[in-house]
Amino acid sequence: MIQLGVLASSRGSNLQAIIEAIERGEVDARVAIVISNRPEAYALARAASHRIPARVVQEEDYPSRLEHNRRIALLLEEHKVDLVVLAGYDRVLHPEFVRAFPMRIINIHPSLLPAFGGGLHAQEDALRHGVKVTGCTVHFVNEDVDGGPIILQKAVPVLDDDTEESLSLRILQEEHRILPKAIQLFARGSLRVVGRRVMSADR
Repeated sequence: MIQLGVLASSRGSNLQAIIEAIERGEVDARVAIVISNRPEAYALARAASHRIPARVVQEEDYPSRLEHNRRIALLLEEHKVDLVVLAGYDRVLHPEFVRAFPMRIINIHPSLLPAFGGGLHAQEDALRHGVKVTGCTVHFVNEDVDGGPIILQKAVPVLDDDTEESLSLRILQEEHRILPKAIQLFARGSLRVVGRRVMSADR
């Protein structure tokens, strides 16, 4: 069983999906700690309701992003975290942080990367560009924003009457499915990174 450190900035619905998948026995992991950069994040309440340790580490309390990230890394190390999961975390990690957890950080992004990466408005961008299919991506995090090797993707059709809200909701439903699945692939040790490709016999 692997130990997870989950970083979340807002609602924490992907955190909830992870917790529920663990409780159903679908993911061989334990959420060791939840860390948020926002004290009002509902993810903290979700953690508390499941008796998961949670900490707030606000960026403004530190002189630099590097020092902020070093504090987060220390907490993760103290809780012996094997995999860092970015579940709606709205800050770019410092390169030093990424290097401290090589191929041990995954992120969920609401688009079919590399399309509409690097921003916080992927669903709006998809609608504005008139694409017919979008979706979500779980990827390893490297020093390129939204540029790490892709683990899993799920396509979501864009309907003619979609709004940003309706499209976001359908994408989120798929996020809740593929993020726990990606964690389980990691937990089983079945992921192998070859160049930019992530191989798995269990996919």
